[in-house]
Amino acid sequence: MINNSKNNITEGISPGSDEERIMMISTHGYVASEPPLGAPDTGGQVVYVLELSKKLAQFGSKVDIFTRRFEDQAEIDEVAENVRIIRIKCGSKDFIPKEYLYEKIPEWVKNTLGFIKHHNLSYSFVNSHYWDAGLAGHTISEKLEIPHVHTPHSLGTWKKEQMEGDFPEDADAFEKKYNFSDRIKNETMIYRSCDLLIATTPVQVDKIESDYDISQKKISMVPPGYDDNRFFPVGEPSRQAIRAQIGFTGKTVFAVSRLAVNKGFDLLLNGFTLVKERIPEATLVLAIGFEDRDEVEEGIYQELLNIIKEKRIEKNVKFVGFIPDEELPDYYRAADLFVLSSRYEPFGMTAVEAMASGTPCVVTIHGGLSRVLDHGIHAMLADTFDCEELGISMYQALKYKTLYRRLSEKGAQRARARFTWTGVTQKLLNEVEDLTDVTLGSAANLTERI
Repeated sequence: MINNSKNNITEGISPGSDEERIMMISTHGYVASEPPLGAPDTGGQVVYVLELSKKLAQFGSKVDIFTRRFEDQAEIDEVAENVRIIRIKCGSKDFIPKEYLYEKIPEWVKNTLGFIKHHNLSYSFVNSHYWDAGLAGHTISEKLEIPHVHTPHSLGTWKKEQMEGDFPEDADAFEKKYNFSDRIKNETMIYRSCDLLIATTPVQVDKIESDYDISQKKISMVPPGYDDNRFFPVGEPSRQAIRAQIGFTGKTVFAVSRLAVNKGFDLLLNGFTLVKERIPEATLVLAIGFEDRDEVEEGIYQELLNIIKEKRIEKNVKFVGFIPDEELPDYYRAADLFVLSSRYEPFGMTAVEAMASGTPCVVTIHGGLSRVLDHGIHAMLADTFDCEELGISMYQALKYKTLYRRLSEKGAQRARARFTWTGVTQKLLNEVEDLTDVTLGSAANLTERI
């Protein structure tokens, strides 16, 4: 551990103490106490890190989330009691995409270690998220002599396989854009050197073992969680009042995500065409993030508009921009159906949130969540590349009342049984305690604090 003087403490930073903290690293995107979900590289991973950190704090730990400082962000962001975000500079003040942030990670690590030393901070272990942060976690764990727990969130080999399989003619462009060669090389090093790998789905466990030659003994499966204080079903009168307030009428299909090719909004539009033919008044609501789209996002958006025009469903599709985090549960509840249409999805947190809110879901088979759901019981599972299969799955969920009611009830039950943050956090703590022989928190601590 690092133990140095506490002089010239930066405003907002408390001096270190004998009490150790947990160090989270999530270097890319806009990591904030209220993250702008839908902004570049800012989505489910940020939510995962924030919610896990808050629950760890409720279990009795103090948590520091380290990220990159850019643009005009503050150095410190208080998230909750005993949880703070610490932003460390590297490179210029400009945003750097996650595919190329790794080039600046050595500088970020140097500055972070200096910050830790200057403020006399001690950590029991470091949990890095995604491969850019994994590079940082690798070095920091060696310098501080603490265990390194790594959570990949997505896998370079799997994404490369999916994208090149779907668009073989664009393989060279994908390599340039997503930097697969460097990513997979560094992922391999991180996975082999870290003390514990946290996969979020069963299929990730299989892919890490087969693609990176990592023993399953080193891998633990800890799924993402959801906040059951925010996402829960309501009675039908309350749901109808929420629908009226939001402005949903008729059968409403809902999807929310950042605007990216991988999220499969074009596939969803093609499938929805079949629903519209059978339910002419049906509406598809797409929450696709920010209005100020960059060049890539604008190209995707224009492609969606072209599909809408070609399919003649202009009157049936509605775009909404960024939905504030506090309003998202009501959007899930107001919808008659939620669709996760991704080409490739390591997990699918939005679908879990929708299920927990009592909304029937159609979930892509090209992702990890489908492995823990039963088709026709917890959700409808569909090959999103097959527009007829996707469309029929949506139509059946909307048409048949018995099926609709079962999906609503059983989906919410599965979400509560498998994916609350309390259960997820306890599982992580158990895994780390087995690794370190140090007691970090307990459900008893949580009970005392809530």
